Amino acid sequence: MDRILLSTVAYRSPEEVFPYVRSFTDYPRYTEHLTDVRKHDGSGIDGGNNSNSNSDSGSDNNNDIGTIYDLRLSWWKLNYTARSKVTGIEAPTSLEWHLQNHLDARGEWRVEAEPSAAPPGEETASRIYFEAVYDPHSADPSAISLPRFVSLDWVIGKVKPRLLDEAKEVVRRLVADIEGEPREVELTVHELP
Repeated sequence: MDRILLSTVAYRSPEEVFPYVRSFTDYPRYTEHLTDVRKHDGSGIDGGNNSNSNSDSGSDNNNDIGTIYDLRLSWWKLNYTARSKVTGIEAPTSLEWHLQNHLDARGEWRVEAEPSAAPPGEETASRIYFEAVYDPHSADPSAISLPRFVSLDWVIGKVKPRLLDEAKEVVRRLVADIEGEPREVELTVHELP
């Protein structure tokens, strides 16, 4: 299993930060490769009715546990829909997720108060952690329509080095959304594959 663990600081309290990391349907604003997110109520998976709402309503403490999101990704000539399930919420400090299809992957957004990181003029700060644990070789080749003469191993080899750059862009845009304006953010890399 590979693991990515990154963090950065936002100049807001955990209570102000957490709604942003919790709002899966807003994630396409943070990366060009995520084109759409659709929320299911859970009953649409495996035979029930879908709820294709693009809002994360019902944000009371734990009622989003079990919610499933389809995340449509597009890169190069590839399109893929990852199905992610919220597996745990401890507002305002933790949101855990697990992919439900085609790839063994899980992770967590964690938010910790870090008031000492607030610069002069800012009241407080929080450290935002993003962790993903995954097995790139567990990917189901039949889930992705690969161009002729392109192997899944080739795709994995091309994607892995780009993950850190993509994470940096997501964090930069997330912090800009939280704080209301863009700024240079310092990304701390705690662990990479």
